Amino acid sequence: MPFFSVHTRAASRPHPSHPSHPSHPSHLSAAALVLGTALALGTMLGGCANDAPAGWQGYVEGEFVAVASPFAGRLDRLAVERGQQVASGAPLFVLESDDERAARDQAAEQVRVAEAQLTDMQTGKRPVEVAVNQAQLVQAQAQATRSAAQRKRDEVQFEIGGISRAQLDESRATAESDAARVREMQRDVEVARLPGRTAQLAAQAAQVQAARAALAQAEWKLSRKAVAATAAGLVYDTPFRNGEWVPAGSPVVRMLPPGNVKVRFFVPEGVVGSLKNGQAVQIRCDGCAAPVAATITYVSSEAEFTPPVIYSNETRRKLVFLIEARPTRDDAPKLHPGQPVEVRAS
Repeated sequence: MPFFSVHTRAASRPHPSHPSHPSHPSHLSAAALVLGTALALGTMLGGCANDAPAGWQGYVEGEFVAVASPFAGRLDRLAVERGQQVASGAPLFVLESDDERAARDQAAEQVRVAEAQLTDMQTGKRPVEVAVNQAQLVQAQAQATRSAAQRKRDEVQFEIGGISRAQLDESRATAESDAARVREMQRDVEVARLPGRTAQLAAQAAQVQAARAALAQAEWKLSRKAVAATAAGLVYDTPFRNGEWVPAGSPVVRMLPPGNVKVRFFVPEGVVGSLKNGQAVQIRCDGCAAPVAATITYVSSEAEFTPPVIYSNETRRKLVFLIEARPTRDDAPKLHPGQPVEVRAS
């Protein structure tokens, strides 16, 4: 710290009336002025050196949310603008979705086909088909009746020698064949009235579930082409414009929800021990009408070098500790990412 001193040295004693004599009034006034100035300046400098810094330097940071679609497509409609505040559920953008809509319609038709097939298996044949089987049964019964009558006549004729043994055997075979045909048609009628087999029904039910799953997937892909805000916040940036091709996963809107605004500031080693999570602090910034209340959410356990962006005469120490604090959701819009601030303990 600079200091001032007054030096005197012995010399030939001038006459008391000489202006350079120490007792001369003008000489005494100058010495008193120099000494008083030195004392006042020393007191002022000493006081500045002992004053503690008013606060800690920091800056506002935003944890941005990149809103994108997992599928590529042309940007058909951008529903928001930079700087706009949007509510949760508000539409953000729409990508062209012709392919996804066609796939959804195809999946829906496959569901209807699978369900219809399952219903058909559960109810058996239609009444008209059953009636056809019954008519065939009546016809087979009539033929069996004629064959049985012819066999009896041939047996009588064979006894009196009217026909040969071969003709009798043929008559008996025809009668047995027609009787077997009747039994077959009876079983066909019974089967026509029954639903499908258990294994077939289970397989078709699985086909229905698979078709419904494919429909759900197609509807999900279609819904990803029209994206809405999952939380309220500020639209910070919109990198694409209407008509541009958006690659899959590329952010179309960058949002900043109020809960994602935080302040990062740095404190010296002698102060970090007095700060803890949950402690209230005040944030001051240029243009802020009043201090913004915030709560400490993170205290670093490791020291780091002072970032050049926050270097000031009040924070000369090279090793500092990072502290993070978050304002309330209502006060967060008052702060802007990149804005320098000053933090003070409440």
